[in-house]
Parts: sequence; C-alpha cells; structure tokens
Amino acid sequence: MANQVLLYDTTLRDGAQREGIALSLEDKLKIAHQLDELGIPFIEGGWPGANPKDVQFFWKLQEDPLTQAEIVAFCSTRRPYIPSDRDQMLQMILAAGTRWVTIFGKSWDLHVTEGLKTTLEENIAMIKDTIEYLRSQGRKIIYDAEHWFDGYTRNPDYALQTLKTAKNAGAAWLVLCDTNGGTLPQEVSQIIKKVAQELDIDPDGDTFPKLGIHTHNDSGTAVANGLAGVVEGVRMIHGTINGYGERCGNANLCTLIPNLQFKMGYSCLTDTQLTQLSQTSRLISEIANLAPDDHAPFVGRSAFAHKGGVHVSAVQKNPLTYEHIQPEKVGNKRRIVISDQSGLSNVLSKAKAFGIKLKKEDIACRDILEQIKRLEHEGYQFEAAESSFELLMRQVLGQRKTMFLLKGFQVHCEMLQGKETPYSNALATVKVTVNGEDRLEVAEGNGPVAALDSALRKALGNFYPKIAKFYLTDYKVRILDGESGTSSKTRVLVESSNGKERWTTVGVSPNILEASYEAVTEGIEYGLLL
Repeated sequence: MANQVLLYDTTLRDGAQREGIALSLEDKLKIAHQLDELGIPFIEGGWPGANPKDVQFFWKLQEDPLTQAEIVAFCSTRRPYIPSDRDQMLQMILAAGTRWVTIFGKSWDLHVTEGLKTTLEENIAMIKDTIEYLRSQGRKIIYDAEHWFDGYTRNPDYALQTLKTAKNAGAAWLVLCDTNGGTLPQEVSQIIKKVAQELDIDPDGDTFPKLGIHTHNDSGTAVANGLAGVVEGVRMIHGTINGYGERCGNANLCTLIPNLQFKMGYSCLTDTQLTQLSQTSRLISEIANLAPDDHAPFVGRSAFAHKGGVHVSAVQKNPLTYEHIQPEKVGNKRRIVISDQSGLSNVLSKAKAFGIKLKKEDIACRDILEQIKRLEHEGYQFEAAESSFELLMRQVLGQRKTMFLLKGFQVHCEMLQGKETPYSNALATVKVTVNGEDRLEVAEGNGPVAALDSALRKALGNFYPKIAKFYLTDYKVRILDGESGTSSKTRVLVESSNGKERWTTVGVSPNILEASYEAVTEGIEYGLLL
C-alpha cells in the first residue's frame, strides 16, 4: 500500500444530508454507478434500516452490482445494554449483504454521558461487542471514531481507549472524524502523529489496522485537514463529490484527489479515471438538482478561465504561466473569457474556438473589441453568454445569416384563482418572416417567457424541424440599475439545450419581455447553427 491513498465516498449518506438535497432511489443508483466507473474503491450507500429507500438501495445493488467498488453499509454501535445479536439495527446491516460495514462510535465523553445517556464503560463495551459480532458474521469493519478530535482534545485518555478497543476488536480501519469541522490543519497533524505512535500504526506496511480521516468544512479547512492527515500517515480519506454535506459540507473529493495525485505524489485513480472527474462532478450536480460551482478548484467551469488580456496572451504562449496543471488531466478545459476587459488575444482565441479565421492585423478585430466594450457598457455580459458573442462576432464579419425576422409580438398575462392557490397564465402572439413568408402564431404558457418561446417554436417549426429538440434549461434575470426601481434595465440570461449540448445567450432592455425575447431568439438561432 506504499504511496497509495484509498478513497471513501460518502455522497450518498453524508452528502445527502445537505440542506436542499433530496435523492430518490434512482438518483442514488445512478450516482453509485458513476462513482464506480470513476474508480472510487469504497462507496458508502447509506444506513440500512434508517429508511425504506436505503434498504431498497442495497437490494437493487445486489441485482445490478458495481464492477469494482466495495459498497459499504453504515450504522452505529449497538444500543446501550442490548446484546449485539439481539439488536434489530445490526440485523438490518447484515441483511444489506455488504462485505464492508462502517460502524461509528462515540469518542467524546460528553456525547456518551449527554447524548447516549450511558456510562463511559458501557460505551467501550458497545464498541467492542458491535465490531466483534459483525466480524463473527464475516464482515470487515471500518470504525468511524465520531467527534474524535474534539474528544481527544478534551479527554485524550478516554478517546484513545475507545480507539484501542476498536483496534483490539478487529477493525481494519480506524477513521478519525472531525465531525464538528472545527479543527485546524496543524492540530490535525499533531493529534494524528500522537495516535499513530500510541497505537503503533504502520501506514505503508502489511499490518492492520490503518488510519483514515473524515473531515467537515465548518472552518473551511476540510480539504486541508485531509491532506494534513495523509502527510502524517492516514491512508484512507473520506469525502463527498463537490463537498456536499450537512451544514458547510464535507471534504471535497474533487479537490482532494487531484491534490493528492498531482501535488503530493499519491496514487488514487488511474490517469484515465482522473479525466472523468469534471464530468462526474457536473453529472452529480445535475442529479442532485444543484447548480454546479463554476469556481470550484480543478472541476469548475471557471477553474481554467482567463479574462485579462495579459493573462490570455501569456497562456497562449505557455499555459504554465497561469495554470497550475493541465485542465485536460481532470477532464476540464481552458476557456478564454470575453468582456470589456478583453484584449485582442481574447478575441483571436475565441475566434479560433468558434472555427472563425481571424488575424491580429484584421480591422475586424478592433471592430469586435469596440462592439464588446460598447455593449457591455449597456449591460450585456458575454463571459456568461458565449453563444451570443459568437453571433456578434459573425455579424461583424458579415457571416451571420438572417434565419428569421421579428415583425412584432404581444403577451397577455392574467392571474387565475385556482382551488388552492392562484396561478399565472400567459398568451403570446408573434409575427415573424422566414424566407419572405410571414407567419403569425399564438401559444399559451405558464408565464410570458414560456408562452413567447412556444409561439416562436410554432412559427419556425415547419421551416426548421430541429427546433423541436430545443428546450430551455435555465433562465436568470439581473437588475442592472436598481436605483431606477421598476424602470430599471434588466439583463436576461437563457440557457438552452438540444439534449446533447448547452448554450447560453443574453438579452438586455428596460422591458424584461424584450430582453427575454432577445435571449430566447438568439438561443434558437445559435442552436440552428450547431
């Protein structure tokens, strides 16, 4: 195991405790198979018996097993004064049919006396009995020492006694948990060093148990604490994809893995598996119905985005000037951002990405740059709407084909009183010209933008059948000059998709419907170019 750190993912249990996440059974199965494909060795599936969904999850995985990962059931030690073989909770763990079980027990005497309302001696017995019983049933044990760092700081003798009990009972891994997330990296290092000495742990030898670490991010140091633990001999690291978790979240595996592998020289995943990291991050964001963090290290959309002209010019000459790793190693890509701070290097780079031939000495470069600055002064934002920027660039170069021409539109909205709550209904009328032919169409929607979108699709569908596959995936409105009240100028960003690709367009106007229409129509126009 020399130079190897085993990854333990708890997205399906600890990560799912994040406020705002509600994973269905199908969601959990999709995530488990994606993590398996990524190459995560241990995947914690949940607590069998805590709810019917987790019971079904383990049953389903027996029907459709993972290819390489160990699926792990999670549970607490037996209850006070109840023999392990009579504790129904542990019977549910055995019924889950996993080879590995993670058992958490109390390390902090405060939790024993105040939380469990039992004696310190009984807590020791609970740890010992539970591990020995599950091992007698053929299970391998990962022992989670809950509240370890807080417990050790306040009563080191008792905390060490709980850990030694787990070791002597036969646990293969002793995982030190910073459950409250309040420990700092230097404290983690000092404590783990003492634990390794006290328990005679050989981090890279053939003997077990070995140490693991499970950190929370309440102090913003979950990743740093995990890395500090590895330096001191930890060889299993717990975390979640995107750092999901209760309160402030858990250690983010999407940050931990590249740091361990690229910066510290530990083996976690193969090079091929690492190229799936960004995709995995975004896929699980979609399944969890949470917007991806564009600024997340390594996997965020902006992690390798360059906006300043000096930066762009340097990166094009040598990416090492402003990039600490190659983005492709984690499945990400370099992006050149267009804004009013852009220089010619940005414009030329984007033109190349769009497949447009453009040279620095071309007059069009200056014209495009001037257009960007003028429009962004009016409120447009092209760094978040690159599809609109491509259309602008093609327009300046005379390469933008007129696919349809708007003659006018009207929208009528009314509030209808339903049986329970009032709801909005909208009716939109659009008149467009396509290839010299006028079309007038009417459509309803649950709001003005939906109605406009539907009416426009009806008007254009016969001319451009591929529109039937387009749909709106996101809609954002930003007030640009709030001091003007309801007369404020608004910026609308619309994200569209054809089921395979996504693109974003922008519209700006004091009239929110006009801004929305501009963004929606450009979204349709851009989709037709793909």
